[in-house]
Amino acid sequence: MSVHYQRHGEVGVISIANPPVNALSQAVRRGLLDALQEGIADQQAQALVVMAEGRTFIAGADIREFGKPPQAPLLPDVISQLEACPKPLVASLHGTALGGGLEVALGCHYRVALASTRVGLPEVKLGLLPGAGGTQRLPRLTGVKNALDIITSGRFVEATEAHAIGILDAISDAATPLEAGLAAARAVLAGEQTTRITGQLPAPDADPQAMATMRAQLESSVPELFSPFRIVEAIDACTQAASLEEGLRQERALFLACMDSPQRAGLIHLFFAARNPHLVPGVENAALFTQLALIGEHPLFDTLQQAAQRAGITLTPTADANTELCLLAPGVDASTCPGQAVTLALRPLTAPISAALDAAIDAAIDKDIDEHIDTDLPSASLSLVLAEHGAFHELVNHHASALDQQRAALTLKALRANVVVTRSPGVLSTLHDAAAQAPAQGTQTALEQTSLALAQQGACYRESDIDLLSVEAMGYPRHSGGAHRQATLAQPASDTSSTTARNAHS
Repeated sequence: MSVHYQRHGEVGVISIANPPVNALSQAVRRGLLDALQEGIADQQAQALVVMAEGRTFIAGADIREFGKPPQAPLLPDVISQLEACPKPLVASLHGTALGGGLEVALGCHYRVALASTRVGLPEVKLGLLPGAGGTQRLPRLTGVKNALDIITSGRFVEATEAHAIGILDAISDAATPLEAGLAAARAVLAGEQTTRITGQLPAPDADPQAMATMRAQLESSVPELFSPFRIVEAIDACTQAASLEEGLRQERALFLACMDSPQRAGLIHLFFAARNPHLVPGVENAALFTQLALIGEHPLFDTLQQAAQRAGITLTPTADANTELCLLAPGVDASTCPGQAVTLALRPLTAPISAALDAAIDAAIDKDIDEHIDTDLPSASLSLVLAEHGAFHELVNHHASALDQQRAALTLKALRANVVVTRSPGVLSTLHDAAAQAPAQGTQTALEQTSLALAQQGACYRESDIDLLSVEAMGYPRHSGGAHRQATLAQPASDTSSTTARNAHS
């Protein structure tokens, strides 16, 4: 069961168990309503607690339902029934309470959180706005200015700040959310704490200055985006609507407008692209490399050192017979590594391997004459192309096995270095060269055209990897979903079909 009910003395506890992040799937939404009705009917329960098991409270929607027709019960209806509960209803938070998770908490009558909790409404990052009352209930607790800041930025709010501005009623030093929730519920029953039904609070006073300031800020920083301006409209509706119900109707209309926006589709495409770009298709049960040598000096090595102990990985400045993976700083020759070790060369984005050299390597590998490759050619089996911006580097496979590339990618991820796995000649350097050669006003077009060629060459395992790298490392507009996605959308249907067919056979 995703949700279950159990009574502890005079307090009924509704507990969510939908690992790993207790996402609000249809089963969880239905389970919440069923458990709520069970708690209301339990005559020995004088107050109720909503909490979650595992490492976090509800961290948002279930991504498996993205793009599919919504299934009842819808989240706004669930939250309305939580808010209408005739018994005091406490939300006990830990980990993160994000998006719909925070909206669930806002529908409860009292919010307590462990000190390490963070809350937020990050829907704007997917081209959306909170569609289950977040733009109507949060301003009633925090005021207009704070709500504008939190929702248009999508930032995570630490528990201390959330308490100070009214989102949380209390911060608990209890060891578990169950203990915190039970203590809060008993304090409410004893008259030591006061509940408040958020939807029954008066709407916040209008703040024309805060509205004007936020609109000006958005016009300056993200004039091309759609959803942040709809968020401002929704919060303005909160101050102007005659009732919560009217405000919720306006929020829903603005939410659906965002759902219909091409930007929402682009941002969600990129969200999925960023989920597992380090996985090599078809490789399973790959283990980390645990004995690494960092040869030479590079700032990235300092970052890897900081994460090594926690990851259970041994790093040494020289290679020996136990070394499994050699990381080579720029300019260091692969011959410094023993033959049994996989070699990975760090490569600045601005110093790409030329297509001619890369083709020579591939030709030599095809003929099984690795030992005859000219020493002037790059001989590392993998290279890590270092992005100058963004959160992802590119791990290019020149002549390693798919298993070794996967093991290297998993090892780097364990060391807190996010990578996108690709094949020779690589994606980033090709995109960079195309952008550098394009006229100032033609950079995006150059990236789009190049992305199509890269996909046809089979340089990527997934076409979405090109999109991710074009946005994160090359500055292509995020809301468009990436250069390859945009280029594909712009193609006539016949061209798109032929490109797909070529990729299927590459």
